[in-house]
Formats: sequence, C-alpha cells, structure tokens
Amino acid sequence: MRTSPSRGLLTVLALAPLLAGCFVSGEGGSGGKAASGGRLRIALAVPPVQALSPYSNDATVLSKLSVAEGLTELDEDGAAAPALAKSWKQTNGTTWTFELRKATFQDGTEVTAESVVNALDHAGAAETRPRVLSDVTLTAKAEDADTVTITTKTADPVLPLRLASPALGILAPKAYGKGGTVSPVGTGTGPFEITKLTGKSKATLDRYDGYWGGRAKSSGIDVTWIADGTARANALRSGDVDIAEWIPTAQAKLLDKDTRHEVSSVRTDSLILNTRTGGIFADKTLRAAAREAVDGSALVDSVFGGYADPAQGLFGPAVSWAADNRVAVTARVGAATTAQVKAKTKGKTVRLAAITNRAELPEAATVLQQQLEKAGFTVKQDIREYTQMEADLLAGKYDALVFSRVTLLDTGDAVAYLASDFTSDGVYNIAGLKDAEVDQAIKAAAEEDDTARRQQKIMRAEAEVLRTDAVVPLVHEKVVQGIATDVEGVLLDPRERSLVDVDTRLK
Repeated sequence: MRTSPSRGLLTVLALAPLLAGCFVSGEGGSGGKAASGGRLRIALAVPPVQALSPYSNDATVLSKLSVAEGLTELDEDGAAAPALAKSWKQTNGTTWTFELRKATFQDGTEVTAESVVNALDHAGAAETRPRVLSDVTLTAKAEDADTVTITTKTADPVLPLRLASPALGILAPKAYGKGGTVSPVGTGTGPFEITKLTGKSKATLDRYDGYWGGRAKSSGIDVTWIADGTARANALRSGDVDIAEWIPTAQAKLLDKDTRHEVSSVRTDSLILNTRTGGIFADKTLRAAAREAVDGSALVDSVFGGYADPAQGLFGPAVSWAADNRVAVTARVGAATTAQVKAKTKGKTVRLAAITNRAELPEAATVLQQQLEKAGFTVKQDIREYTQMEADLLAGKYDALVFSRVTLLDTGDAVAYLASDFTSDGVYNIAGLKDAEVDQAIKAAAEEDDTARRQQKIMRAEAEVLRTDAVVPLVHEKVVQGIATDVEGVLLDPRERSLVDVDTRLK
C-alpha cells in the first residue's frame, strides 16, 4: 500500500475480515496487444444500471477501474488504509477526524474538506441510499480546508472500513446534479478518468496525469460490457480484449492455462426466498420445504466445473475466521411434506428468477427447479440480465431468486452485508425479511468493537438469518478472471472491487 494507517488504530482496523486469498498480479492471457499505444482493453460482465452512479451497483466499476476513491481503501488483508485521507483518529465513540492529502479532481479542482462533506452529504441524502449506509447515519463537517470530522448517531467501530466502500467515493462538486443524479465522468480522483460513456455498452478512460499517487503505466482503458460469459471468453481468446472478468466455469478450461486465474472469492451463491405477506414463501413451512429440497452440492461439479465449494453458510472459506466461529442453526420450523406443499400451493406457481450476467446461475436455476418440483412445487423460471430485473427484485415481484452475492463487497465488514440484506429496513433486503431476532442479532454485532467477539456475534447473526429460511446458501464460488499473457499487474481481489491500478500495464 502507499502508506500505513495512523498509529493507535490497530485495534479498530483489525476488525477487517482476514481473507484466505489476497491481491496478486495476474500474468496470463491469450494474446493480442492493444493497438492504441499501451491502452488496456477490458470486458466487464454487468452493464451499467444507472450510468455509473456510485449509488447503484455501478459503484464497483468505479473502483475496479481506479476512477474514484474514498477517504480510505482496503489493503490486501482487508484492513482500512489511507486513500484521500492520509491519516485519521477516533476522538470518542461516535466521532472521527480525517486529515486529507493534497489531491485534485479530474476536472482540475482541489479536493477540500468542503468537497468531501458535499460528497458524503449527497450519499446520505440519495433517494436510494447506498447499501453501506443501511445501518448508520453519518454527519460530516469541515473543520478547516484539510480536516473533516465525521460523527455517527451510535458508535461505529468500523467507520474507516465503511468509508472505503466504492459507493462513498468522493467526486467533484460538479458531479452532483439536479434530481439526485450523479456523474463520475471527469469528476473522480483516481489515475483513470472516464472521458466517454456510451450507454450500457462502452466507456473510454484516459490516464489522469494529475493523480496524486503517480502516473499510471497504461495510457488509458477501453471498456466493453459483454453480458454473455461465453462471448467474454471468446473476446479474450481472439485477442479482442486483454482482460475479461468472470469467465464462466464451462469456458475456463477451454482457455489456455496461462490465461485463466482462479481466486477464492467471498462470493456466495444462494436461493433467496421472498418472505413478504401474500407470497408463497410467506409460509415458513414452505420455506423449510424448499430448503430441504435444495442441494447445492449437486451444483459444484455439474454447473461450476469444480470452481466452487459446497456452501457451509453465508460466509465461505475465503473468510478465514468464519468456520471456527460458526454457530449451529436451531429453532427452525418443520418442513411441509410433499403432499402439504402441493395442497398449499395448488394453483400457484413459484416465480424463480436468475440473472444471465453469471452464466452458471441460469444453469443452477434449472437444477433447482427440478429439485423444487420433486418436493411438490410448480416452478416457472424468469431468466434475464440483472439490470432488467433489479427493480422488480427489490419490489418483491418474484418468489425466489438464484443470486450471487459478494458478501464483503460494501465495506469489507460482514455486518454491513447482513444489515443491508436481512434487517427489516435493509436497503437490499430482496427477501423482504422482517424478523426481530435477526434484527437484534445484527445490531449486537454492529455494536461490538472487540475483534474476536464481533466475529462471534456475526456468526450468531448468520445462524439467526439461516433459521428463517429466507436464504438457502448453495455454493461458495471460485472466480476465474481471464488475463492476456502480455498484461501484468492485474489485481485478483477476493472482494471483487479491484481490478486495475497505476501498475497495470501491457508488457
């Protein structure tokens, strides 16, 4: 990393989950040098949902491509490290002070305390709040030109981790328009500047020579969004791109071995059941029947080609402390029998959704449909690209979803994932779960500032979530990234929020 965290924060920063994997430089690939003087060509999987607004899932793109930065970032071990803030200190349980480094936005204006406050205020006031803010309210104040004080309503021991979220990237004041619109085009602080965004298909990035961290080794990046995984793999094989993310497991072994790079991921694939009143799975006994019917281990070889582990819970082997702290799930309701399932669901069809952006998910949905139908359910699939169904998923218009979730994406801290996805007021609560015991367990974990005890409470919260059968973990994925042999310095990140930085280049 560029610098070390400020002294006195080791206890707080140790709360970051340690990962079994780490950042490494990829040196593999298929061929074909970029034709435009050191520019990288990258194929990404998920097209922009909201024109690369940081308040949507698009935020991760800004992080992967080193366009925008937060006050902090995560280092190789998942701990908070300096980014736009060069140091920080905690003055009391709810107050932190951050000292800014000298940096400029890509529009030439300076990064000041006021611009940081402006960015954080807009994030907090967004119509759809970023998931990272689902369990906390921040108040930012400029003390002087280079000092920002951030307070929280309640103690937040992992605030430095939270501020590393791609959704809390600091953009220039001109990025924030009327009606809550946010544009990262030419307004970030990273080594690469978005100069052109073409709908949901392409983006052009040029090197930003004013970057505080030094001049990038690549002159720019040409991004193409290719939702079809086979097409991404083919683009790498043919030399049309230098980097292709998320190679489908069925395609991975067709690549030259020097072009495929496997990384143990914090990504867990699950069957999410819609618990909202009026739906099929509002009935707990039917949720239990679905859980008993589903066998994720059947997917490991048949669908994922061995690039996955059977799910042990919400958190897999890439979260190194999870297994030792796992809590047995108790007090589950009894499952409806096959006859009861048929009687309770007579005339009703389970609407099973899956997204095409990860090629394995539609295949998994077909296997799960067969398993559910064997248990007495009638199932109909709806397979679409994620951006086409996100709003409907959040609105509860499906009964079940085969979903792939990077559990430590938003903050690097597991509590934020649990809070956004499973609390009663969670902003990404696709299951529509409202359970007081779940809420309390997650709240208890959020308030704990001792590392070991926090991890224990996270796993107790996991057990409470699993008790409800709102989510049925299937597998823990191993992500395969495709990298051309003439590229070096690619970041293989278990959290999937980093891909290129100042050192990524063509050889």
